[in-house]
Amino acid sequence: MWFAGCVEASAPTPSRSWRELPGTTTALVLTAVALLTVGYGLLAKAAGVNLGVPLPPFFAHWEPQVDPAAIVAIPLFALAVAAAVRLARAEVGAGAFVVAIFAVTLLARLSVSAARDGTEGFSAMFGSSPEAANEYLPALPALHSLGLHDFLDRFAEISPTLPIHPSAHPPGTLLLLDALGIDTAEGMAWLVILVGALAVPLTYWLARGLGVADDRSRAAALLLALSPSALLYGVTSTDSLFATLGMVSACLLVGSGVLRRIAGALALAAAAFFSWALLALGAFAVVATAVKDGLRSALALALVAGVVLVAVYAALYAATGFDPVGAIRAAGEAYDLGISNARPYLYWLFGSPVAFAVALGLPTAWYAARALGTANAAAVGLAAIIIVSVLVGLTKAETERIWLFMGPPAAVAAASMVPLRRMPLILGLLAAQALACSLLLFTIW
Repeated sequence: MWFAGCVEASAPTPSRSWRELPGTTTALVLTAVALLTVGYGLLAKAAGVNLGVPLPPFFAHWEPQVDPAAIVAIPLFALAVAAAVRLARAEVGAGAFVVAIFAVTLLARLSVSAARDGTEGFSAMFGSSPEAANEYLPALPALHSLGLHDFLDRFAEISPTLPIHPSAHPPGTLLLLDALGIDTAEGMAWLVILVGALAVPLTYWLARGLGVADDRSRAAALLLALSPSALLYGVTSTDSLFATLGMVSACLLVGSGVLRRIAGALALAAAAFFSWALLALGAFAVVATAVKDGLRSALALALVAGVVLVAVYAALYAATGFDPVGAIRAAGEAYDLGISNARPYLYWLFGSPVAFAVALGLPTAWYAARALGTANAAAVGLAAIIIVSVLVGLTKAETERIWLFMGPPAAVAAASMVPLRRMPLILGLLAAQALACSLLLFTIW
């Protein structure tokens, strides 16, 4: 078995209490903070205090629903989980594993979505749902009427006139849809589904780039494949697509060699053109590199990435007039005008990371917290970008969806601590949490 060599290393010795395992104190402290945050949120809601979401700190509310398609979808989901468990035990090459985990991810995401909303739910967010008016397809006429050059040149100016999602993001998604000729809800849904699922095999390569052993790199991909947030939003949210784009850059940036880092910086610049938040993965790579390889290597990476980013956007400005500073300012104004402005900063300082961690999957969150206590490179890098994100305050709530790009680093961190012999149980717990959340809770996505 591919994980057999690490069983003894990952298992606690009989003479040690579980409380003495590495990183347990950190995990217990963070768990206590999470419980207090959830408890306060529920008490505040009961007292009539508005924290800006229906079930603080989660962007969801209680609304059980099962579609008739669940008769087929739930057995298919069980098949996907069984396949994931089999992959955790199988001796297959890296290429075969990557192909298999991609297939498992697709089956799991589609079956979980269909169990609640049927197959019509795959594209509803981009077409028939009331929320579709806030998505990207309704903004395509603005691009078509102005033309590419004028649209980019005036993007910061016209951004406030677009639906909320394209107005709060750079224009990369609109340009991609236009280039691919996608103008239907079904077309956009399959773009999101197929590209978004690639984040899981890329998680394997991120772990390998950070020097993680092959068995634990595979465990990281499996943890993300059955992560509740990835399953719930992987079909219906463009943030799933963004996560994959960001992962391409992260996989390259954490590697060695100047050419690979330049390629990573170029990929990061391209990813940021879809979501400014993905720049955080550049910071993740720098911090993780500092922990893994030392400060000098991290500074070199930061210098390469910074120079390339500035050069790319300077060249884009010279060629089209696209103003990245103005676009970022317009995105900030879009957030200020939205419901985020009604969400109290102090509560969401804790609520945002707690919601992200719980939606990531309770077992994964526990082991990632333990990894932070051991100064694991991925865990420290992730903690750094989470801290900055909550302090800046642009993301208040909805982090179950918006922070999908942070799921892969969290899975890599968790995989460093997870007992590999217990992977079948852990994957089963993640799957149960995901299916229960899908059938019992409702979110816009």
